[in-house]
Amino acid sequence: MSKQKQAQLRKDVMPYASPKSKKSTIQLLNTLPPFFILWFLAYQSLTVSVWLSLAISVVAALFMVRAFIIFHDCAHQSFYQNKKINRIIGTATGVLTHFAFEKWKREHAIHHATSGNLDQRGTGDIWIMTVKEYQRASKWQKFQYRLYRNPFVMFGLGPFMLFLYSNRFNRKDARKKERLNTYLINGLLLLIYLVMFWTLGWQAVLFVQLPIVYVAGVLGVWLFYVQHQFEDSYFEHESEWDYVKAAVDGSSYYKLPKWLEWFTGNIGYHHVHHLAPRVPNYLLNRAHEETPPLQKATTITLKTSLESLRFRLFDEDKKLFVSFKDISLSSKNTNTVRS
Repeated sequence: MSKQKQAQLRKDVMPYASPKSKKSTIQLLNTLPPFFILWFLAYQSLTVSVWLSLAISVVAALFMVRAFIIFHDCAHQSFYQNKKINRIIGTATGVLTHFAFEKWKREHAIHHATSGNLDQRGTGDIWIMTVKEYQRASKWQKFQYRLYRNPFVMFGLGPFMLFLYSNRFNRKDARKKERLNTYLINGLLLLIYLVMFWTLGWQAVLFVQLPIVYVAGVLGVWLFYVQHQFEDSYFEHESEWDYVKAAVDGSSYYKLPKWLEWFTGNIGYHHVHHLAPRVPNYLLNRAHEETPPLQKATTITLKTSLESLRFRLFDEDKKLFVSFKDISLSSKNTNTVRS
């Protein structure tokens, strides 16, 4: 795609990059009240059956994912026009979803500015090593990377690491506003859990709150992972890296069933979101459908997205994600030819 076409593509999407206050308010109303109602029903169901309570908690977790999308849009200033309102709602939904708003806002902005750039990895993204980096790594580094990329660790333990560690601490050089926001959210979360223990009992935390937070966390990690970890995703070094190509070729269109699109706030239209982060979630599908070039983005489905579980390393030469097995077989073949 030429520079001229890239510029035109961004221009074509700009009309959608304007939040609609009425739509945003409706989204708040059809997300937050249902979440709290389901939480209450899950708690009341404990007297009937723990399994019934857990089933309701799973549905509540879907609403927490939707609440995170609202949080996410507030971080991009794409939920309301007013920055102060975005900050207030972002902080409130940050408490609900256990994310520090200002901290995550900064890290996510860096992710958008560097996604697909091999020379700018490390902030707001998932750890990716290239084949050459992995081959040069020490045994300890390889062990750490293999452990990190193991699905049971990434999706099983990953949410715990996010909620208990990553989201709770600021970077050393964080600005005062970021620090205070993290302290505020941490303090409110501590207070909420203490009140919950004191008034509702440990069962409410163990069988209602924790399942909701954990299931939402697993779904969130999966969505973030799969939208950039498809076979021919875009990665280049700084000298060759291009923002538009990184957005359209390095982010997938995750084609989900309509009901899942609703719960995930259209985040499956990730290529549109990375091209124009100011487009609110409820307009991403329209931008995709009404902008033909965007429909050429890599499309993955629930079934085909499972293939990404085998991807571990990015091969710079082939411009593809590969598995550990792939490079092991490649090394064996090379050694056979040499002998």
